[in-house]
Amino acid sequence: MSNAVELIPVTLLTGFLGSGKTTVLNHLVRQPELADALVIINEFGEMALDHMLVAHSTENLIMEMSNGCLCCTIRGDLVKTLREITWRFSRNGQRQFRRVVIETTGLADPAPIIHTLMTQPQIATRYRLDGVIATVDAATGMVTMDHHREAIKQTAIADVLLLTKSDLASNQSSNELLNRLKSINRTATIWSAKNGVIEPQKILHLGLFNKDTKAPDVARWLKEEAFVENASHEHSHESHGISHSHKHEHEHEHEHHDVNRHDDHIRAFCYSINDPISEELLQEWLDLLMYFLGSNILRIKGILNVEGNPFPLVVHGVQHIFHPPISLPAWPSEDRRSRMVFITQDVGKEMIEKTFKALRRGEEVQRTAQGEERKS
Repeated sequence: MSNAVELIPVTLLTGFLGSGKTTVLNHLVRQPELADALVIINEFGEMALDHMLVAHSTENLIMEMSNGCLCCTIRGDLVKTLREITWRFSRNGQRQFRRVVIETTGLADPAPIIHTLMTQPQIATRYRLDGVIATVDAATGMVTMDHHREAIKQTAIADVLLLTKSDLASNQSSNELLNRLKSINRTATIWSAKNGVIEPQKILHLGLFNKDTKAPDVARWLKEEAFVENASHEHSHESHGISHSHKHEHEHEHEHHDVNRHDDHIRAFCYSINDPISEELLQEWLDLLMYFLGSNILRIKGILNVEGNPFPLVVHGVQHIFHPPISLPAWPSEDRRSRMVFITQDVGKEMIEKTFKALRRGEEVQRTAQGEERKS
């Protein structure tokens, strides 16, 4: 348990071209909360022009990766960089940074980066994903998502969405964009980042563990409340730092959603299982989902009640890769159900439910047959 907390936290900053990632990063690296952060910057081309726009200071360590797209060189450059920085940026044997921020190129798919953090042996034993932040241009976000699948995927797997350039968008277009973002990713918190300004505490410490108590905060991490019926309609954007003066426009926009948009294929839902799950059934179910639907399951977070385990297991997956389950020291509440949050593409809750129930029926038949054999 303690090892999971002591790993170096990594914040992944993504967002489509021109959405304001560098402006946000330029602000963040000036803040005392990131004084001990090492920033890895990536941009297409041989010259990382964005590097010229990033704040330099003696408190922040900036490392560039300018020899290609981060998602394309994921098996090489990023692994090498993350492996080497612990000793390259050390002094008298002491590492000089406590967290890492990776800014991806605007065309990057974040999933391979997350895969590396989860599965690459030399990386997963040193680092942990703290959170995925995606910037969205309030003025051009709708058009961008209409034409670029990457922008939708960046939005879908993010923990926090930063709405930039909101001063350039009308109330009506902002409401339409917000509705769309919430339909793609209900669990993401949305903040306004005017001129790239965002408080660091709003984008840091997003992982499973509470930064103060070092104990797991499952409710905050899982965000099940986002799936309560009508929660999206009753949700106050103002509580996330975004204020709307035309509530009737916000409600009316639902009726005019373009059914041909690419993100209509994105689904977000919570699936609960009342009874404990056998370890064999859980493994068989997850293997089945990953084998047949892995590329369509963008992200999974869950807390599971597994037979024979007094305490819950936490699982986290991105597409076809799962992080090794973490055993919690206690249940966070009296609720003992297994609960899993899915963000998928072209996969509905019905499909997930059918696969699990079919496997559970098969297990019950097998157990009954084995019981009868023992009696005879």
